[in-house]
Amino acid sequence: MGYFISLLLLLGLLPVAVVSAQETPVGAVDSGVYPNLLVEWGVSQDEIDARIEAVWQQLFYGDDDTQRVYYPVGDDMAYIIDVANNDIRSEGMSYGMMIAVQMDKQAEFDRLWKWTKTYLYNADGPYQGYFAWHARTDGSKIDHNPASDGEIWFVTALFFAAGRWGNGEGIFDYQSEANAILRTMLHEDARGTSVTDLFDAETGLVVFVPMFGRNSSFSDPSYVTPHYYELWARWAAEDNDSWRRFAAEGRLFWQRAAHPETGLMPNYARFDGSPQPSGDYGEFFYADAWRCAMNVALDYSWFAADPWQVEQSNRLLAFFQDLGIGRYNSKFEVDGTPANPQHRAGGLIAMNAVAALAATDERRWDFVEEFWEMPTPVGQYRYYDGLLMMMALLQLSGNFRAYAPA
Repeated sequence: MGYFISLLLLLGLLPVAVVSAQETPVGAVDSGVYPNLLVEWGVSQDEIDARIEAVWQQLFYGDDDTQRVYYPVGDDMAYIIDVANNDIRSEGMSYGMMIAVQMDKQAEFDRLWKWTKTYLYNADGPYQGYFAWHARTDGSKIDHNPASDGEIWFVTALFFAAGRWGNGEGIFDYQSEANAILRTMLHEDARGTSVTDLFDAETGLVVFVPMFGRNSSFSDPSYVTPHYYELWARWAAEDNDSWRRFAAEGRLFWQRAAHPETGLMPNYARFDGSPQPSGDYGEFFYADAWRCAMNVALDYSWFAADPWQVEQSNRLLAFFQDLGIGRYNSKFEVDGTPANPQHRAGGLIAMNAVAALAATDERRWDFVEEFWEMPTPVGQYRYYDGLLMMMALLQLSGNFRAYAPA
C-alpha cells in the first residue's frame, strides 16, 4: 500500500494534502469537530440534553442536604463544597468553574471565581500568587499551600471564559487573571523562599506541591494535563515554549507511570514513573488516579498527539472489563492486585467511560452504557463522584470544548 501511494504521488495523481490527512489524525481543537459518543452509541440528542440539564440542576440547585454541592454566598459569591470533608477545595472550585463555562453559565462562574479570589487566593506570604488548596465555609484557610491541579484548572477555565464571554474588568478580566496565575507557576524560584515553581525545571513535570523538599520531588499523574498546556502554549502571554515542552514531557511521563499490562497509574508517582508511597494512598490506583483515564482520552481527542494513548485506553478498559462490568471495585495496586478499602465508585465509572474517547476496542461501548445507566450521586460522597459525572457527560456528548480567547 505504501508503494502504491508513493507511485500515485510521483505521477501527480494523489494530492499531498490527502495523504497527510490520512496519516496524521487531526484533533478536535483544530478540526472543530468534538465527537459525541453518546449519539454514536444510540442515545438521542434530546435525551442527552435533558440528562445534562438534570444533572446540572441537581448538583447546583438540588436539595440542600442530599443533592447540591454548589451553595451561593450573599449576592455575588458561591462555593462548591466537599460534603464528606466539609471543606472547600481548589479542586472543586476549579471543576465548578470549568463546568459553568462549558454550560455557558456566566453568573455561576463569576460567583465561584469571586469566592475563590476572595478567600483561597494568597495575596501575600510565601505562597503569594498561589491559591490555598482548602478552606472552611467561612473562608478561613486551612492550609495556605496549593494543590497543583487547582491552579491548572483555574487557568484553563479562565481562558475559556475569556473566549466564550469576553473579558470584563478587575478580577473578571479573565485572560489577565489566567496569565497572572501562569506567571506565578513558573517564576516563584526567583523569590528565594521555601516555595518552588509548579513545574519541575529539569523534568518539565507538574509537582505534587510547590514547596522545597519531598512534596516537589514527585508528581501526581492525574495532575498532568498536556491538553491544557498545549492551549497555554498558544494563548499565554509568556513562557509559550515551556508550556509546549511540558505537554511533550507529560505525555512521556504517562507512558512511564502506566503499568504495561493493566494500564493503571498510581495516585502519586516519582518523576521516573514509579509509584510514590504515601500512607495507604500514594502508590495505589485510587481516587486521584481515576482521572488519568479522562486526561489521556481528552488529550488524544483534542490533539491526537500520541498513538500510545489509544493503546493505553484500550488496555485500561480491558483490565476493568475482565473484572466484570458492574462489578469492578475502585482501589488497586498498579499491577491489578485489589487493595482495601474496596467499593464501587461513580467517579471511576465516569472516568472509565471517558476513556472511550480514545479507545478503539468495541468493549468501550460497555463502559459508555454502564455510565449512562448510573444515577446521579446523592448523599455524603456526591461531591467528587458528582462533579466527575457531570464532566464525563459533557465530554462524551461533545460539549466539553476549548474556547480560544480573542
